[in-house]
Parts: sequence; structure tokens; C-alpha cells
Amino acid sequence: MSLRSPLGRARGLGSAKEGVQHWWWQRLTAVALVPLTLWFVFSIACLAGAGRAEVLAWIASPVNAVGLILFLATLLHHSQLGVQVVIEDYVHAEGVKLVSMVLMKFAHVVLAVAAIFSVLKIAFGAPIGG
Repeated sequence: MSLRSPLGRARGLGSAKEGVQHWWWQRLTAVALVPLTLWFVFSIACLAGAGRAEVLAWIASPVNAVGLILFLATLLHHSQLGVQVVIEDYVHAEGVKLVSMVLMKFAHVVLAVAAIFSVLKIAFGAPIGG
């Protein structure tokens, strides 16, 4: 016995099967952010009072550079998933919703690329202006 209407069965309409994957990614990124955020906050606290050269040396360390990249990528992906849910739930005009989604995803990609590029530039010793 199916609870779907005859019209729904004929059209094959039903779950898009995307909600569960989105939900899982939100949970996985949230769980990953717990140790990454604790590491980041502890590291920044240890750098309190450090000069520019010490901070750049800390970022250039391979372990810290990888940690920063993981933190930034996970944080921005989690943010993108959360903002997407807000747009889907609260923006009702389809055109505005589409434009908002495209701009939001574009902004998150640009931020991720810029942040990761900055860490890599420091890690590989490129001269930083200042």
C-alpha cells in the first residue's frame, strides 16, 4: 500500500533523495569543526603577543598549514550548507532564490580559494608584502 497519490505515482514524483545527503554533510562538517576549531583557538591563544614573523613562521609549518587549510575548507563548506538551508527555507520567490543561491555559492568558493591560496603562499615561502 502506497501513500502517494495516483497522479504522483504516474509522474514519478517523490523525494529528490538530496535532503539526507545534505543533512549528513552538515553533521559531518560540524563534527569535524569541533577538533579543528579547538586546535585553531588554542593555536591562536599560544600566538598571543607574537610578532608578524612568528605568526608567518607558524603558518609556514607543514602541520599548521595543513590544519589551517582543513579548518578553512571545512568551515566554509559548513557555512555554505547552512546558508543554503536558510535561503531554501525563507526565500520564496523562485528568481530571487536562484540568484541568491548562485551568489552565495560563488562567494563561498571565492572565499575558500582566497583563504587556501593565502595559506599556501605563506607555506611555500612566497614573499608577503608589508
